[in-house]
Amino acid sequence: MQTTDRYDFKTIERKWQERWERDKTFKVDAQPGREKYYVLEMFPYPSGRIHMGHVRNYSIGDVIARYKRMQGLNVLHPMGWDAFGLPAENAAMKRGIHPAAWTEDNIAYMRTQLKAMGLSYDWDRELATCSPDYYRWEQLLFLQMLERGLVYRKETTVNWCNDCQTVLAREQVIDGACWRCDQPVLPKVMHGWFLRITDYAEELLADLDKLDGWPEKVVTMQRNWIGKSTGLACDFPVEGCDEQITIFTTRPDTIFGVTFMSLAVEHPLLRTLTVGTPQEAEVRAFIEQTLIEKQRTSLETEQEKRGVFTGAYCRNPFTNERVPVYAANFVLMEYGTGAVMAVPAHDQRDFELARAYGLPVRVVVQPEGEALDGATMTEAAVGPGVLVDSARFTGMDSVAAQAAIIAHAEQQGFGRAHVTYRLRDWGISRQRYWGAPIPVIHCADCGIVPVPAGDLPVLLPGSGEAKGSHSPLHQQPDFIAATCPQCGRPARRETD
Repeated sequence: MQTTDRYDFKTIERKWQERWERDKTFKVDAQPGREKYYVLEMFPYPSGRIHMGHVRNYSIGDVIARYKRMQGLNVLHPMGWDAFGLPAENAAMKRGIHPAAWTEDNIAYMRTQLKAMGLSYDWDRELATCSPDYYRWEQLLFLQMLERGLVYRKETTVNWCNDCQTVLAREQVIDGACWRCDQPVLPKVMHGWFLRITDYAEELLADLDKLDGWPEKVVTMQRNWIGKSTGLACDFPVEGCDEQITIFTTRPDTIFGVTFMSLAVEHPLLRTLTVGTPQEAEVRAFIEQTLIEKQRTSLETEQEKRGVFTGAYCRNPFTNERVPVYAANFVLMEYGTGAVMAVPAHDQRDFELARAYGLPVRVVVQPEGEALDGATMTEAAVGPGVLVDSARFTGMDSVAAQAAIIAHAEQQGFGRAHVTYRLRDWGISRQRYWGAPIPVIHCADCGIVPVPAGDLPVLLPGSGEAKGSHSPLHQQPDFIAATCPQCGRPARRETD
């Protein structure tokens, strides 16, 4: 008998795949009492063709799904398409077709490729995130989070790509340029919607300890990204007005060494403090230049410490001393309060700025066995020591003094113990067409009004192309026109 060691892939694979599809071999239904198992690989973006990364990822998931079926578990193994997004919109615009047509054609081709791999998906459960049947649930979740205060809208400075006509996340800016088109990214002040993920910072941090088997490097990266810090929040009254500058510091033991205040260039008080003053033009120019520089450098990049005097002063509530207020290029609005009490003797960034602008350097923590002099120091002393020139706290160990100083601030009513995180709320606004519409209505009388759940989904209009500086939806009069669900007056839909 003649044999062959060649496997006829095309014939044999096609035979069994056709049978699996005809018999719905991998279809799964609820079976009470039978143990369930859920296998989900990350849905692919329908770019047009699968690549070897898809093959690797989905083969691994399929092995697990088949193994669990062999163990007798009721396995749910679905497939879907992460189908909204800017790449599809741009690709469709270049070809002169609608993003939906581009996306659907790609899905059809990639579905054929995945089926040819023989993966054990329940194709009856296939979904696409661009389908109204899917994104109505996204919109409902948005409304539920809005009701609970977990979604909010605010004005903020964003990374703006003029070529893509959209906001970019910080991670999408590479050396000051857009990760997609390599065009310069500019700062832009605009309103946007945010998810209040910071409400879950402590829970996210605590649950890192439950990640058994994860690489320690990855867990540490996540811990640092959340970035928990404990310390003192303290209010510095501004001279000549009813405003105050609230700072957060992890070193309350150094608060008697404050010689100036540094504000992030995005800090909302900067305009209030300088409008109509001789410093206004200089401060505005400094802000604009610094914002541009921030797009071109990463947070980790060392840069020359620069600042500009605002002409304003605040008062240190511990000493009642007059403190000049500066705008500084190294202060982050994203961390703490966007305001830093500057203690040059005990913080290197503050030290560099103080030396550059001739500001005082006052030692209030003496390291053991040393006698530091602010006039002759060549770098900041950032370690622990004994407090000096710190009123009632003089002579205390610097670590022990922190709790005592916080308690004093709370007793006097100008400060409090505080926890802050590096983690920022997640901006979800995008000024493009190919995405799920945000289900709110803007009414001149009622403000922001949720679309009633019974009116979902809010559907995308039939077309949308970016022209000028507005979102494509902003240029669709029939989409924008709405009736306020509360008062019945004419209103407008959200266009993000």
